[in-house]
Amino acid sequence: MSDGGAEGDEERVFVERELTATELYMPKTKYEYLDHTADVQLHAWGDTLKESFEQVAVAMFGYMTEIDKVEKRGYMDLEVSGSDNLNLLYNYLDEFLYSFSVEPNFIASKVEILDFNKETFSIKCRAFGETFDLAKHPQGTEVKAITYSNMQVWDDPDHHEVYVIIDI
Repeated sequence: MSDGGAEGDEERVFVERELTATELYMPKTKYEYLDHTADVQLHAWGDTLKESFEQVAVAMFGYMTEIDKVEKRGYMDLEVSGSDNLNLLYNYLDEFLYSFSVEPNFIASKVEILDFNKETFSIKCRAFGETFDLAKHPQGTEVKAITYSNMQVWDDPDHHEVYVIIDI
């Protein structure tokens, strides 16, 4: 399990296979892009904090290419942990950015968190998508890095949302 984000010591494996109807199901979009000086802010929400985290990962990929062009041809499993919710969110998105930046250049159109442990600040998730291909996926804006600048995680009984500024 990664405890510091994209360290590069773990092989990322993209498993290509036919997916089930449940895996192919696309949840409602619950994210938006907010303008920020020289960068962009991702804002995602959900019925739970888990759903907010799932949505913000898809939002990041959606900024990198047209998300509706990304087929769910298989999946990639990721595990990440942090020292608190902010560090967990940072490491979580950084792992996805790293998985896009190196082989197999994975891009997801859906993320499902299988285990979200709020006590140990750890996540096990499965991302559904495919290998990025410039011939198929329009080049969006390059995401250079995840930042802590103005990062927010709200996990109140009726209020679950996250804000993340990405360096573009």
